Amino acid sequence: MPAESPPFSPTVALLAVGRAWEGEFAERLKPLGLTTRNFGLLGHVRGAPGISFSELARRSRVTVQSVHAAVVAFVEAGLVDDGTASAGSASSLCVTVEGESLLAQAAEVVARLDEEFTAKHPGLADALRAQMGQVLGEKR
Repeated sequence: MPAESPPFSPTVALLAVGRAWEGEFAERLKPLGLTTRNFGLLGHVRGAPGISFSELARRSRVTVQSVHAAVVAFVEAGLVDDGTASAGSASSLCVTVEGESLLAQAAEVVARLDEEFTAKHPGLADALRAQMGQVLGEKR
């Protein structure tokens, strides 16, 4: 007697699809010297100039220590400027011209992946777009 298939789980489905595409995204970011986490962190810094380490950690759902290590690497690479970096003072982070250039290259990676996803799964892409529009509209 064959085993019964488990019921459809939207949670598991989203996790599976997300993991597959995140893996592909991570592979394509590697030549840029970025991880998906660092891409997100850098994007948050660009989106909120002057953001603090603690706020960056909250938005990224990582520890302040992880954010600090990443930002130190960003500063050393010339991607982020911490204009107030001194012991005891609050940081004020912003993306540099080099950081903007790297984010532009990463945006091209995202655009290519979006095109590929939409070509392979047009119905799913349309459904995601519509549903996310509803979800984001509800939160505003």
